[in-house]
Amino acid sequence: MKPKYQIIIDDIKSKILSGDYSIGEQIPTESALQETYNVSRHTVRMAISELANDGFLRSEKGSGTFVSNQYQSKSGGKTNSKTIGVITTYISDYIFPSIIRGIEGRLNEDNYSLLLASTNNDVEQEKKALEMMLSFGVDGLIVEPTKSNLYNPNIAYYLSFKEQDVPFIMINAYYEELDVPFLCLDDVQSSYLATKELISKGHTQIGLIAKMDDLQGKYRMKGYIKAIGEAKLRFQPDLVLSFDTETKQDLSKNLKTFLHEKRDELTAIVCYNDEVGLEVANVCRQLGILVPDNLSIIGQDNSYIAKNANIKLTTLTHPQEQMGRDAADWIIKKLQGKKDLPNETYYQPVLIEGETVKELKAE
Repeated sequence: MKPKYQIIIDDIKSKILSGDYSIGEQIPTESALQETYNVSRHTVRMAISELANDGFLRSEKGSGTFVSNQYQSKSGGKTNSKTIGVITTYISDYIFPSIIRGIEGRLNEDNYSLLLASTNNDVEQEKKALEMMLSFGVDGLIVEPTKSNLYNPNIAYYLSFKEQDVPFIMINAYYEELDVPFLCLDDVQSSYLATKELISKGHTQIGLIAKMDDLQGKYRMKGYIKAIGEAKLRFQPDLVLSFDTETKQDLSKNLKTFLHEKRDELTAIVCYNDEVGLEVANVCRQLGILVPDNLSIIGQDNSYIAKNANIKLTTLTHPQEQMGRDAADWIIKKLQGKKDLPNETYYQPVLIEGETVKELKAE
């Protein structure tokens, strides 16, 4: 458990970094802080002293304690070279090593430094990452949003970056509440092409495995529904299995139930991504469902796990390293004062045929 003075430090620091307390604003008196946090005056003074040492506060005798703007210069390690912050949901999993490699490669070309953090798709960890970036005083920021299909409680931190004229760009998704530049795969088109491919092979009973707390999942479901509608097929909600970050750990178990119950109905499945596609293939092996003879599967993102799997998954492309390079290039150009940079970039997916889709012969 944190000591009481540390709780006060963390709370006041959060309020400064999120803009609740602005530069030059007087914070509540010691007596008021005592009452707010139910602590002694000594504990309040310990917290204020440490915040002052870190450059977040300054005390004026006879006037009170005010928010300082010196915390960035005291961040430790900040040099004359420019530093770009990068926040992704994950670092070492799935497509993220390729994205980060692209960012790092482009930044190195212009001698920019990189400060990396991940959120594990958790808004509290995103908050800590944003506070770290603000404390350090990064010159620009590249962010993959956390749970982008849900309300985000950290919007104030992004507004703080805007107020400080720190350029930032989002990748893979964006927060719909914010007017922010972004680079995304055309996720609607990705799932649309996947579903159309199955329809063209004679499939009419097509399921969907959808992740619903990320914007990608919302748009990939939209592409699936669009293709189903164009083909005049009936949308069947019971052929959709959804999950989110918290329930992902139960996906294998839920897939087993889903596929067991629907094995006589389903002939094909569009998967949220390659990771899910390979999990479906794995569960099929356990249930004795042959892929693609009994069930066709399409993943999305053309990830390294799909390339190295023991089954060649039919999938769709994702720009990965190119997206990383483009995000870093956008930030560099913005810092160089370039105008008319694109606010929205969509990369078009391309189908990559594998061995997990079977053509159904007309009876």
